[in-house]
Amino acid sequence: MAPVSLVMASSLGAALILMIGLWPFTVIKKNASLADRFWGLGFVVVAWVSALLGPGFGLRTLLVVALTTLWGLRLSAHITYRSWGKGEDPRYRAMREKHGAAFPIVSLLTVFGFQAVLLWIIALPVQWACLVPYPNQLTVTDLVGGAVALAGIGIESLADYQLLRFKKDPANRGKVMDRGLWAYSRHPNYFGETLVWWGMFLIALSVPGGVWTIVSPALITFLLLRVSGVTLLERTLTETRPEYRDYMERTSTFIPWFPKKSKEKGM
Repeated sequence: MAPVSLVMASSLGAALILMIGLWPFTVIKKNASLADRFWGLGFVVVAWVSALLGPGFGLRTLLVVALTTLWGLRLSAHITYRSWGKGEDPRYRAMREKHGAAFPIVSLLTVFGFQAVLLWIIALPVQWACLVPYPNQLTVTDLVGGAVALAGIGIESLADYQLLRFKKDPANRGKVMDRGLWAYSRHPNYFGETLVWWGMFLIALSVPGGVWTIVSPALITFLLLRVSGVTLLERTLTETRPEYRDYMERTSTFIPWFPKKSKEKGM
């Protein structure tokens, strides 16, 4: 089997090839947000490269690869369906306007190259679980981690499905989604995604040296709460939908919990 450093370098190289290989197509199409559709697939590629080259215990490798593949394919399919025919995401349009003619090169580095490295870092627990061959049996930590990750996939999938159905109904135009899982958390999809990576970390924790991969769930939790997820989205929603403030007052930000009573009926 290949040395640990070679396996990890190979998985990073595969992620870079995938994302940077996509870049010329997005330049032609003038749609950098295609990178978002391949985000989940990048994790799948990293997982399979690690599994094929790594000496990890077979059942543990199978567990993390199966979970990563399920999560990554579903996420990519969801983002593709959600964004089909809608053109470039406003975030990338703003970047394009800011950088003008330099945007293709800027996007190569700050969107495609950066996302490849970022997903590789977040996938560290998956890689580590594929790299350490012992213990050569599944442990309680493996099983608990697998259950947590699977629960996260289920929560994220259900939340995305509920939101898509809500948005497809013309009667809900301009309203705030506060039904289903969204009645207990303002961002149940993000909560589910963090569960996935805390679960992966638990699996990595079952093998020697796995504790350092905590950087993965800590990083994705920070990004979703403070950078590209909750903070950015809620800033936009409070500006465009006044009723969202009432929703914020009665609904847990992140971890699902029973809603508070509100003086005004939510929409």
